[in-house]
Amino acid sequence: MATEKLRAWADPIWQEIFRHPFVVEVYRGSLPMDKFRYYLLQDYNYLVNFTKALSLAAARAPSVELMKTALELAYGTVTGEMANYEALLREAGLTLKDAEGAEPNFVNVSYMSYLLSVCSLEGFYQCMAALLPCFWSYAEIAQRHRDALERNPVPLYRRWASVYLTPEYNALVEKLRALLDSSGAPPEALWPYFRQASIYELKFWQAAYEGH
Repeated sequence: MATEKLRAWADPIWQEIFRHPFVVEVYRGSLPMDKFRYYLLQDYNYLVNFTKALSLAAARAPSVELMKTALELAYGTVTGEMANYEALLREAGLTLKDAEGAEPNFVNVSYMSYLLSVCSLEGFYQCMAALLPCFWSYAEIAQRHRDALERNPVPLYRRWASVYLTPEYNALVEKLRALLDSSGAPPEALWPYFRQASIYELKFWQAAYEGH
């Protein structure tokens, strides 16, 4: 399967993500709250642009069915996930106005510019290969750190992370993987996009940890 190969090739990058201090500390409950607040503000901005990228992908879909899939993902992100983020912001002592007014950091701008560019100029499956690491890596992070999460003393961190362990979220990841696997696209053609997005995922965690 194409996605199995992509995941195997990206494993050195993903292993760095799994052991990144932000990831480890947020799942253990030892991450300073100011770092998590900064992450929430940045990630909210990311989700806004991620939705735009999915909408662009829909316009490049080779079939009506695939167009519907991309639009459903965009709708789910802008309604479900962003609504969840609004609740998380409130619990963290932040407002939607704070999130909308937050300046995206350099990595955030670079990552979003990359996704928007791919989804505007490349093919549908290349776009989906670039979007998949975000969905998939969060699911694997949650699985890797499940035991730590069970002992996590911070309710906000537990609530945030538990979303990525739900059957619904993991079914979404599997749906995206199946979409790419059924495309017939050789993994070599998808790899540059999957790799670059994986690198950006790692850099996003680092920028959140450093606060800039």
